[in-house]
Amino acid sequence: MAVLRIDASILGPNSASSALADLVEQELTSAKPGTEFVRRHLGQNPLPSEAWATAVGAGYTPAAERSDAQNTAVALAVELADELRNADAAILALPFYNYGVSQHVKTWFDLAMAGGENGEKFLDGTPVVVLTTRGGAYGTGTPREGWDHNTDYLRRVVGDIWGADLILIEREFTLVGVNPALDQFTETANLMRKTADEAASAAGRSLADRI
Repeated sequence: MAVLRIDASILGPNSASSALADLVEQELTSAKPGTEFVRRHLGQNPLPSEAWATAVGAGYTPAAERSDAQNTAVALAVELADELRNADAAILALPFYNYGVSQHVKTWFDLAMAGGENGEKFLDGTPVVVLTTRGGAYGTGTPREGWDHNTDYLRRVVGDIWGADLILIEREFTLVGVNPALDQFTETANLMRKTADEAASAAGRSLADRI
């Protein structure tokens, strides 16, 4: 039994998305001690940005003629795809940056796809918790409604393309308490945090029931 955990924050111990993922993991391991985890932290150890193009290029090159760089990129792509295929469950902490999916998360998505068949359902029926956090607010009626180009992408790839049994947990206003301009939203932000924390804990218990 193995659970794939992917983190992507660049904020280290201040990461809101990783804190939510920790709650999921705590509940899971409390119910299932000894659970094995396969971990990648894309924020701390980014994948090489050029690897995707190199791996794709290798697909147009006879195997015997591939360069060392192409072979390395293909091997990495297959490794990422296998981590997804072999997961009994997954916890993906993928925060919102610059109105969308961060470049290091996009590299992970692209490389994993290069390691499999076109449209392959790496996570077909696998229980997956995706945790995404946003510093501001982008919901209905906010000044930046419609500016979130991250969350729907995560749903489409993880749920629709990869076929996961998806639990999506969102938390907004994580910059309240950091950016003084947002101090007026403290009560709202605290409620959002409480709701997300409770959802993350519940998701951890749900994973434990599934694996």
